[in-house]
Amino acid sequence: MVLLVAATGMFAGCAGGPSADHAGADRSATATAATPANPYEQQRRQGVQALLDRWADAMRRDDETTLRSLVDPHAAPGFLGEQLTVARNLRGVPLGAWRYTIGAGPEVPVPAAVADRLDATDVWAPPVELNFVIAGADATPAGKPVGLIVARHEDTWLLVSDDEMAPYGRRTWQGPWNFGPVVARTVPGPGEATSVVLGHPEQSAEIDALAADLPSSVAAVTAFWGGAWPRRAVVIATGSDAELTALAGAARSGTDVAAVTVSDSVAAAGGPVTGLRVVFGPAGSDRLTPLTRRIVLTHELTHVATRSVTATGAPLWIVEGTADYVGYRDSGLSTADSAPLVAALVAEKGPPNALPTDADFAGPDAELAYELARTATGYVAARYGPGRLRTLYLALAGAPADATTLDGRLRAVLGVGTAQFIAGWGVWLSAQLGR
Repeated sequence: MVLLVAATGMFAGCAGGPSADHAGADRSATATAATPANPYEQQRRQGVQALLDRWADAMRRDDETTLRSLVDPHAAPGFLGEQLTVARNLRGVPLGAWRYTIGAGPEVPVPAAVADRLDATDVWAPPVELNFVIAGADATPAGKPVGLIVARHEDTWLLVSDDEMAPYGRRTWQGPWNFGPVVARTVPGPGEATSVVLGHPEQSAEIDALAADLPSSVAAVTAFWGGAWPRRAVVIATGSDAELTALAGAARSGTDVAAVTVSDSVAAAGGPVTGLRVVFGPAGSDRLTPLTRRIVLTHELTHVATRSVTATGAPLWIVEGTADYVGYRDSGLSTADSAPLVAALVAEKGPPNALPTDADFAGPDAELAYELARTATGYVAARYGPGRLRTLYLALAGAPADATTLDGRLRAVLGVGTAQFIAGWGVWLSAQLGR
């Protein structure tokens, strides 16, 4: 989800949900592409893959000499300098793997203006994917698109650019290393689990604070969800709105964003999840208190734990409400303090008569929607127990749920239909608020 730093000094969620939370970067290529039968295409692919292998190795080793030899003399302005800078910035990243792979995307012609300036034997824009592993924290490689152009001179393939295909739908993903030197803190977890916090040198205090909070936040999520999740994460502290946009998408940019959880695209609930990242916005260090930072981190780690069983289109009140329940569970905050908008609503109009809709989470009343979801799941945990809330999550989050489905699953898990559930929630909420 996305958490916004609210004017009250606390924070409220806004514009979250499975599709928004986890839309980090759809893959532009598939690493399992079959070798083409055409001899020319096969030779072309083999030659370029050899170039990509040398490029990846040079980036990982920060080998300036090799990088200079791999870039076309007529490469896009600034391309070589960017590669040299990124290679230097990667020094601080604990990489377990870094590889570029040609996938099976559709053929996209290289713009004529680019081809003309290269005076090359062949020019190609292959569908390339960057696969990388943050050592200890990633069980499988993340996969990110690279909008690459390469050129062949005689028998030698060279790199040309990674941004000139953007107008044609081939965009290059950017990581923290594109925005400055990277420092990392490795946090041992339960068993062999290891979490990693990434950021920039000027954010050392925030990085250290997040690293210190990780063990207790992981334990809080495990206490609710159980041990059937990785119990580790990659947490990134961004230093600018541009970096937040690159990592989390334009829809989640803005200086008020506290944190968002993203991943590579996932076909359906239950499928493999790669590239899971908890991304903190640039406002976090200034606007979050130690308490709210821990709440935000625990909330986002709940999304990490539940991602593999959460489908796009799952009801946001259960997805975000459950994450908020876990985040606030041990905060010591009262319902009135953690949900001031709901408290005001109940005081003015009485208890809510409906659950928040998905649209409410993206509209002008988004903060209220998150608070309503938080209290609804809090009611389930208080009335039926945390284990039943987990069961309800599993029953509802695996697919979209219309009114009939929601009613049926509430009856199956809690023994009450929607109307009775909302009535019970209202009674409990009024009691919590002293009404």
